[in-house]
Amino acid sequence: MKQTRPAQPRVALFVTCLVDLHRPTVGFAAIHLLRQAGCSVEVPRAQTCCGQPAYNAGDRSTARDIGRLILDAFEGYDFVVVPSGSCGGMIRRHLPALFDDDPNMRARAQALGDRTFELVGFLVDVMGVDRVSASYDGIVTYHDACSSLREMGIKAQPRALLGTVAGLSLTEMQEPETCCGFGGLFCVKYSDISVRMVADKAHDIIATGADTLLANDLGCLLNMAGRLEREGSRVKVRHVAEILAGMTAEVPPIGEPRA
Repeated sequence: MKQTRPAQPRVALFVTCLVDLHRPTVGFAAIHLLRQAGCSVEVPRAQTCCGQPAYNAGDRSTARDIGRLILDAFEGYDFVVVPSGSCGGMIRRHLPALFDDDPNMRARAQALGDRTFELVGFLVDVMGVDRVSASYDGIVTYHDACSSLREMGIKAQPRALLGTVAGLSLTEMQEPETCCGFGGLFCVKYSDISVRMVADKAHDIIATGADTLLANDLGCLLNMAGRLEREGSRVKVRHVAEILAGMTAEVPPIGEPRA
């Protein structure tokens, strides 16, 4: 369902920690796509973490402190857009509940959450983007990251836009919605289970015959890239925004060193 929006919405990009530290190209790709869609894009300098690690660890006090910083940094924009379903889900679904004992803060957090979207979902559902001008010569498969799918409702949107990428062919895994085993702190607390899950996921990816794996959550991508490498697989791993923005020539696949 399309959201009501200004003609040229003022969008704040929530970059995410992993994008900032490990894959800045994803942020540049997001800005490119948002500007192509007609948005005015800003990157608030005061942003830090979404608070998810503290929240998942049960440290509600720290998560609330981070939440206050998010509210101060991102209020005043028409929309907040995140190239990650897990960080987007933290702001949209969980941040308001951190302030259940403070009605004023709860209302602020809910209003911000209602304006927060995952990148590809925002392009399709809010901006009405139905095609991109990118090209990619390859067969790809797409992993539905847990938070993107279950908290942000992202499933058909990336596939719709990937279907307009010239030269690209999409082949599905047997279980594209099955968790890769990353899960933030899950892979630390339950490492044995996590390793088995990502091994199963890698085998599903390899069985597709695809040469490239895509997803919209960098944590999942880093986890799967590491396992695919250990399996001896030559499957390339990329964030979906890099493909949609046509930026694959500028940066190697995840896990591969720059030339």
